[in-house]
Amino acid sequence: MHWSFEVFNAAAAIGTFFVILATAIAAVYELRHIQAKTQLQALVAILQDFRSEELQEALRYVQSYLDQKMHDQQYREELAAIGFVDARVHPEMTVCNWFNEMGTLVKNEIVASDVFLDQFARLINQYWKILAPTVSILRRQRGEVQYQNFEYLAALSMRWVTRHPKGIYPRHVPHMQLQDIWLEADKN
Repeated sequence: MHWSFEVFNAAAAIGTFFVILATAIAAVYELRHIQAKTQLQALVAILQDFRSEELQEALRYVQSYLDQKMHDQQYREELAAIGFVDARVHPEMTVCNWFNEMGTLVKNEIVASDVFLDQFARLINQYWKILAPTVSILRRQRGEVQYQNFEYLAALSMRWVTRHPKGIYPRHVPHMQLQDIWLEADKN
């Protein structure tokens, strides 16, 4: 009877081990599910924010007018001065702020960098090139920390595009056949 009690204890210990193991596996699975759901919610919020009228208007301003405005010394002095830079006068601030916020989210792994860069890397590279002179002016008196998360995001984006020059289209899925019916007309 003493021997069977030891066997029973051993069997109970093994059973307990498997119950704990199954619970741990379920917990890891649940945590991954929660993390994926959180990242999806964050990405949806980012896309909605990106499509906002205010940001879209600021992006158009940066792309169409900023280079011309930067030739105005007073405009540059407003950027260089310590203190608040009015985004109504300097819409590029809205763009810098948005990219800086996105850099913070990516850096702190609130949003997965691979998912974010798949969506935005080329855009980030384009706007960093346009806005780098603005950031340089902003850093004159504010120091290197000014828009460092935008810079971080731009560095990640440049590296991502170098690693994925043709994007990350799945290899096992054939591309659709496209016909540019306007190619000849647009050559003129």
